[in-house]
Amino acid sequence: MRRARPAFVPLIVFCVGTLAADRLAAAGPYGDELSKCLVASTTQEDRALLVQWIFSMAALHPAVKSMARISDGDREELNRRIAGMMQGLLTSSCVSETKRALKYEGTSTIEASFNVLGQVAGRELFADPSVAAGLGDLTKYLDEQKLRGLMQDR
Repeated sequence: MRRARPAFVPLIVFCVGTLAADRLAAAGPYGDELSKCLVASTTQEDRALLVQWIFSMAALHPAVKSMARISDGDREELNRRIAGMMQGLLTSSCVSETKRALKYEGTSTIEASFNVLGQVAGRELFADPSVAAGLGDLTKYLDEQKLRGLMQDR
């Protein structure tokens, strides 16, 4: 197989991210404002914590459980820290946006807004040079001709 161009890596990352994301609720203007507030009110460290928590939850799945060793104590600590972060965002940093989103768009807007925050955190994760290099290794196994064929009929 020929090595595919690195330009296909973002497409692959997008596809993997889409598969990993749960259902996305359609956000309205109030949910959009809440999403913006959540992203603006978190630091890079907060978003790294969110990625760690997501990883610790995903590691419970039988398909990957044997690949990741996270102690119950570590998972409990991550749960405690992420709950504090989420509560602070909803009841302090973004309280007015949260109230408006709940009033006009319902509870599903909270999930949708945190999905956006998770996507931002995931983009930061995949932007790390080590992760990007690992993703680049995937291209060794892709057939560039087949992938180019997808683009020709547009």
